[in-house]
Amino acid sequence: MPTSSSPYSAFAALLTSSGFPVSPAELHGLLLGRSCAGAGFEIDAWLVDAAELLGAAPQDNVRQALIGLQEMVKGELSGDEVTVVLLLPTDDAPLSERAVALGQWCQGFLGGFGLTARDSALSAEAMEVLQDLSAIAQVQNALEESEDGENDYMEVMEYLRVAPLLLFSECAKPLAATAKPSLH
Repeated sequence: MPTSSSPYSAFAALLTSSGFPVSPAELHGLLLGRSCAGAGFEIDAWLVDAAELLGAAPQDNVRQALIGLQEMVKGELSGDEVTVVLLLPTDDAPLSERAVALGQWCQGFLGGFGLTARDSALSAEAMEVLQDLSAIAQVQNALEESEDGENDYMEVMEYLRVAPLLLFSECAKPLAATAKPSLH
């Protein structure tokens, strides 16, 4: 493996070679989305949702990679560090490629969140985050290969590192803390 290989490109190569033409960004978004909506960190449930996106149940290496991804996200969301590492192409990839991956990540996140979210009302802040993600998912063609485009990309990245945490603290943390049924 060349040293320039990033986790993203390694995962992309693994998925492609296993016959899954799915973006690692979209998978990671899906995982974070469902986790932030309160899906918990149960491996089997995650593999079922991943299989749906992949179109088939993952085997061997892909399965291991998905489990590793789950462990990483669990560590990020339940740890003390308040940051999420996004699974996206490295900064030396063309901006257009990174922007597409960013859009895929947001689509995955919204899909995973929507799949899992209870019908509970979300705060205005949480709704805004979901709307932002939805807008970012459409952005891939708007970023120009330029310094401005790079700056916009970096700003969006910064936002996506913290936005999921807001949703997680609103939707998933209370579920983890109070596993009692709520009265309506």
